[in-house]
Amino acid sequence: MDTPLVVLVVLTSVAVTSPLYEMIFGKKSLKYVQYLTILSLLVSLILLISSTLSLTPQESTVPHLLRNDTLGSFFSFIVILVTLFVSITSFDYMKGNPNERVYYSLLLFTAIGMTMLCFAVDLLVIFVAFELMSLPTFILAGYNKQDKLSNEAAVKFFILGALSSGILLYGISIMFGITGSTNLEVISQSLTSLSPDMLPFVIFSTVSMLAGLGLKLSIVPFHMWIPDTYEGSPTTVSTLLSAATKKAGFASAIRIFAVIFPLFYFDLSLALAIIALVTMTLGNLAALTQKSITRMLAYSSIAQAGYLLIGIVVLPYTNLGLIGLLYHSFNHAILQATAFLAAGLVRLKTSSSSLDSYNGLSKVMPITSFCLALSLLGLAGIPPLNGFWSKLILFSAAVDGGYAWLALAGLVNTAISVAYYLLVIKRMYMDETSIKAIKEPLIFISVLVFATAIIIVTGLLPNVLYDIAEDITISFLANNPV
Repeated sequence: MDTPLVVLVVLTSVAVTSPLYEMIFGKKSLKYVQYLTILSLLVSLILLISSTLSLTPQESTVPHLLRNDTLGSFFSFIVILVTLFVSITSFDYMKGNPNERVYYSLLLFTAIGMTMLCFAVDLLVIFVAFELMSLPTFILAGYNKQDKLSNEAAVKFFILGALSSGILLYGISIMFGITGSTNLEVISQSLTSLSPDMLPFVIFSTVSMLAGLGLKLSIVPFHMWIPDTYEGSPTTVSTLLSAATKKAGFASAIRIFAVIFPLFYFDLSLALAIIALVTMTLGNLAALTQKSITRMLAYSSIAQAGYLLIGIVVLPYTNLGLIGLLYHSFNHAILQATAFLAAGLVRLKTSSSSLDSYNGLSKVMPITSFCLALSLLGLAGIPPLNGFWSKLILFSAAVDGGYAWLALAGLVNTAISVAYYLLVIKRMYMDETSIKAIKEPLIFISVLVFATAIIIVTGLLPNVLYDIAEDITISFLANNPV
């Protein structure tokens, strides 16, 4: 079965028809839109789980555009799962918004773009998927039209997003001029017999594509939009941006760099290692000074991108790099989604994202506080939670790949991050509050508890996810030798 196309058809059919339901069903249309959105995402998840666990080659109707492999299925599973969490919690978060029906349609279009990006093996398809993923999020970022911060977030995101798209397309056009194709497999074959005189153009094309993708990967120096956009957007949208779109970006980055690395992997690896170091360090140091939990999590997300980048740095040297990248991509998505959604619920109930509003929170929102605390500990890499194991694999990969200094930098940065994560937990459990008891919405809390259960289970049973990541890595590298 051609899983990518089936998933895209399922999601598109609901996304396109959702805005029409109001004309057909009237006031009841919102419930139909919500239920169909959840149903389409659940069906997609089931298809992707089946495809991820199947290590045999899968059929693809358009193999030169979308490759039906386990790598794409794994990353697509992550982004669809996060979209499902966001959609369900939006029942409460977006309640009363006059444009709520269109909101779910935009979520699905974002999911469609992310899914395409996970499976794409053609540079033009990657660009189209990038745009299909980005355009709905530009609108979603400014969905609170009466909020000045939301409007500012949307404008900044749009301007930098448009700039990154132009740079990405420029890099693709140069690569097409060099190789005569936009298909990654054809490009790989062309680069092996490339004249040395053309190498500077390949480097320039690579830098341009990295800069274009850098916006979604949240790496320095393409991170400027993140704190303001995450703070101004509805928190459910910030969750989608931090936990899902970044993973789709890394999926395409893996495919692109697997093609380019064999040509000049040493210089490229070193350059990426420096970017990873600067990204994790700047993200963690900036997070230490924040007074808003949304901005703190935004800078934390930047730092986590630095850790993930380690997997690409050592891709030519050791299989552990890709294993760690896959492993931490899943763990980070769940941890980041849980943290952002918990912060979103607090923002919904207290109308504040200030860290001061978390003083004594465990006394009035005990379940939310517990889920948030556990997700923050996981992001900090505290054992035996899942974040510890995937960071361990990434740092081990750095040592194994000859970048011990990068692993040491990762350990130091992890220690720095513990400070600001524990500060929030200390506020929730040790400080006093003036807030009266708050009723925690059942649907919202159910998602948080389910996500927290995943954090605990994957932490206590690390081999399950590790084995899946290892099998996917072996399968991918067998067809894409680096």
